Amino acid sequence: MGLVSRQNECHWAMTEENIDARFMQEFLEDFSLRIRTETFVILDNAPIHKANMIKESIPFWQNRDLFIFFLPKYSPHLNITEILWQIMKGKWLVPEDYLDKEILFYALNRCMANVGKELEIKFNPFKPK
Repeated sequence: MGLVSRQNECHWAMTEENIDARFMQEFLEDFSLRIRTETFVILDNAPIHKANMIKESIPFWQNRDLFIFFLPKYSPHLNITEILWQIMKGKWLVPEDYLDKEILFYALNRCMANVGKELEIKFNPFKPK
């Protein structure tokens, strides 16, 4: 699970399990406790993002200056995290990274930690794919 800003700031969490609403809620809860300024998170319309536990947490997060918004339906070109995943899978990860779980987790953490440092994404909000 990851959040990325247009300034290439990245926040992420990893799991071997399926990412479900509980994982998402815990991730955003932890994130809401770490931010220091007003922060806006834009989510797509995945069912886990619209789950009741997420909706019920939004007022608490707003009190901590974390504001959740949703992309319009059918707008994957506006989802910059999807762009990050595409670039990571297509350019930054190599086939050897998929040999086993530990290698893959290491490679993913390496990529995420280097977003905005050695690895940079140039986002163009006006050019849909």
